[in-house]
Amino acid sequence: MNSHTTAADSQEDPQPPSKTQRKRAMTELQGLGEELVALPIDRLRQVELPDDLRLAIDQARSMARHDDARRRQMQYIGRLMRDVDPQPIREVLAAARGESADETALLHRVERLRSELLADEQLLFTIAGRSPSADLQQLRSLRRAALAEQAQGKAPRSYRALFRLLREIEQERVAANSDGNDGQQ
Repeated sequence: MNSHTTAADSQEDPQPPSKTQRKRAMTELQGLGEELVALPIDRLRQVELPDDLRLAIDQARSMARHDDARRRQMQYIGRLMRDVDPQPIREVLAAARGESADETALLHRVERLRSELLADEQLLFTIAGRSPSADLQQLRSLRRAALAEQAQGKAPRSYRALFRLLREIEQERVAANSDGNDGQQ
């Protein structure tokens, strides 16, 4: 009967994590914190974070030197991360690293769309049909500027701006389609 009680107790009260397991978990949380600090600001805004953690990340971002003060700040961020569910953070970081299949597919679609648009201006009307809120005048202007940059061998500023605008349009279209599908069910 004594062994039965021990087995029941071990099922009800699992052993606390070992010091090595706790240290490994803290190191992982601190690593997530470091990735958050390195994340572009627009991506960081997508992550739901408590105010104190967001402030600590902003402070770490403002530290120019990688010295002991920054190391302590990163440890502090790791401690604050104990109170946060790390899974949504991992998902945003995976998307930022391009590990998300949906994100990768979106980027490939946008690259293909940009190439096709540069080759054929008539594609503007297709884009307008799929995304009525798209700014066709801005798209046309960026297309012309990108073609001029390519012809003159200049830096691809408009080419990149065209990609960013097409990505925004495509993201809005995907979001509208997913919202529309949810509403129909």
